[in-house]
Amino acid sequence: MKPALFLFPLLFASALAEPEALFNGKDLSGWTADVPEADKKPDIKPSFIVRDGKLVSLGTPLGHLVTDKEYANYRLTVEYRFTGQGGNCGVLVHSSKPRMLYGMFPQSIEVQMQSGNAGDFWCIGENIDVPDMEKRRPHKEGQKFGGGPEDARNIKNLTDGSEKPLGEWNTMVITCKQDTIKVEVNGTEVNFGSKATAEKGKIALQAEGTEVEFRKVELEPVR
Repeated sequence: MKPALFLFPLLFASALAEPEALFNGKDLSGWTADVPEADKKPDIKPSFIVRDGKLVSLGTPLGHLVTDKEYANYRLTVEYRFTGQGGNCGVLVHSSKPRMLYGMFPQSIEVQMQSGNAGDFWCIGENIDVPDMEKRRPHKEGQKFGGGPEDARNIKNLTDGSEKPLGEWNTMVITCKQDTIKVEVNGTEVNFGSKATAEKGKIALQAEGTEVEFRKVELEPVR
């Protein structure tokens, strides 16, 4: 009986684990920007700012905003919207080596936020498997499925029409558990992969040409 009594408080405490707000609504504490263009122009305008209580990716200069901490086994909830025209952005999970691809993108698995394609995977120095790989992963004959510059890196999502009209808020939930990644957009499962080659790492948001606002970036552990 003693082991059961000992385990109960631990399980109870785990169930009560509070979500962690990765963005505090005030500043970019806990994050570090990696903007290659800033290497030669330290006074360049920022790519990421806080405006009216929201984290804003201005889109340019191109780069990433990366958490200072690493995470594993979590559910990440991101509420975002494109403020004007649609365009490109993304959430990168299991991020590790900076600028691994094209001198810009950190080694990671990207969950695409590009308007019209939210929930696509992009493999960046890592890899993940999905059902119907031949159909859902555009490739040329003989091209390798992987995360290298010559590989077939894009994996299409499962649904169209899950995003809200431009200017409205979207909710993306990314669940990373061991070697699996599940993506939901506005309550609809849009992608699921397994056998990921990474199971932990930092989380990054992109500046990739289009302004995007984030009003929530929140993480909770999963068991």
